[in-house]
This record gives sequence, C-alpha cells and structure tokens, in this order.
Amino acid sequence: MIRTLYFALLPLLILLFAIALACLISYFVVLGFGEFVEFGKIISKSTQILLILSIFPISYYLKISKAELGFAPLLIFLKQLLVGFGLGFITLMPVFIVLYLLGVNIIDNAQIWTTSFVFKNLVISLLLALLISLIEEPLFRGLLLVSLHKKLSTISAVVISASYYAALHFINNNSHIAAQDINIYSGFTLLTEAFTKLLNPAIFSAFLALLMVGIFLGVLRTQLKSSLGFCIGCHTCWVWQIKMNKTLFNIDFNSDYHYLVSSYDGVIGPLVTVWLLLAVISYFIVQKMRSTK
Repeated sequence: MIRTLYFALLPLLILLFAIALACLISYFVVLGFGEFVEFGKIISKSTQILLILSIFPISYYLKISKAELGFAPLLIFLKQLLVGFGLGFITLMPVFIVLYLLGVNIIDNAQIWTTSFVFKNLVISLLLALLISLIEEPLFRGLLLVSLHKKLSTISAVVISASYYAALHFINNNSHIAAQDINIYSGFTLLTEAFTKLLNPAIFSAFLALLMVGIFLGVLRTQLKSSLGFCIGCHTCWVWQIKMNKTLFNIDFNSDYHYLVSSYDGVIGPLVTVWLLLAVISYFIVQKMRSTK
C-alpha cells in the first residue's frame, strides 16, 4: 500500500516541479517581452512544453525505449492512427446520436451554414485535435503509464495515470493579473488557486468521465503491444467530434436529460462515463470467453 502510494505521488512531485519552473520562466518572459497573452496562458503553455521535454530525460533515466513508450515503426504507427481514429468514431458517435435524439443537442440555427464554413471547421478542428493527442498521449499513455507499470500492477498503473489525466484538465486559472502587478510570486498564487479548483464539486461529473476516458485509453494501450498510435488516433477522433459538436450544435439546458452532459464541454458527463465503462467491461468479458474456449 505504501509502495503504491509512493509511486502514485511521485509523478505529482515532477508535475509540481514543472509547474513551479514554468511559473518562474513565465515571469521572466513577461519581464522581458511584456504580457503579449494572459500570464496564466504563458504558464500553462510553458508547463506543457516542459512536460513534453521531460519525456526524453525520464525515458533515458528509466531506460524506457521508444517501443516501450508505445511507438511502433512508422508505417505500422500510421495504420494504427487510422484504425484508432475509426475506433474513436464508433465509440463516441453513438453518444452524439443519443444526445440529439433526447433533445440535449440542438442544431445551431443561428449559424450561417456554408460549405466553406463547415469544411474549414472540419480541417482546423481535426488538426487541433491531432496536436492535442500528440501531446497528451505520449505523456499519459506513454511515459506516465509505462513508468508506473514498471513498479505497479497494470490496473494500478492504468487508474493512476487516468487520474492524473483527468485532474490536469481542471488545473487552470483564468484570473487576470495586470501586467504592472505581476511579480515573481504571481505564478504561484495562480497555481494555488488552480489546484483548489479540484475541490469544486461541480467538476465531479466531468472528472469521472475524463477518468473513464483515461482508463479506456489505458486499457487499449496495455492490451496491445506498441499501441500508442491507436490511442492517438482514438483520442484525435474524440476531440475532433467534440469540437465539431460545439460548432454545429447548442446544448438545451431546459432538456429533461441535460444532466447526461457536464458544463465542461457539453459532451462528457454521466452518459460518456457509463458508455465507456460498459465498453471496457464488455471487452474483458469477450476476452474471458475467448480464453475459456
């Protein structure tokens, strides 16, 4: 138990170090170049860059190879991306269909629909979704999951990595600090406020859904060898569909079923949690049946 707790909290120490370093870097960036974007945004992007860069020294220290991180040879990796994208489509599209049929999602009639508008949003959303997945998957289903798996059981590694994945979506701060008021401690003030958001009961529904997303991807990653491409493709399609849903639909909060989604992005919520949980359970039931034949 103590051993599990130790390795579960170790990534948190690395994360806190990365954020603290990002707070200092961001202060000197503002000091040198001025506040060209929100101070909190600079901290957020700096943290992401530091976490991405951490993959290389941590992988070297733990002797984690490219294959162990989940990267297959290029041609196989590209095929995995496409298959994963298809998996993402068939696993999330039923959610959108249910939300539309129940009247939770309603078409945005205020939008002026043109072919160029839809195509532009399709492409931009897809590229952004791919970028997000290329950042998050090597970190969470690559480095973090593999590092934990070296010391803990598969179940523990999947759940802990998924917990970090879910929690990090809510560690943000939109508070504005005027450029002239920013000092070397300002980043740490924003950091403290950001972490307190994790205690907000309003995020619970979305947190559970993102936790289940992380578990689903973790299962996918651990059940197939060198399968990070599948995770990236699946994650890309999910994010792409969510972004397009925001473009094409509005949420009817007067619907009797609006509780099925959260305010986080209008998609994830209890429906996604239950749907992905059933998908994971069904997968293991099928695997169990096959192994007994």
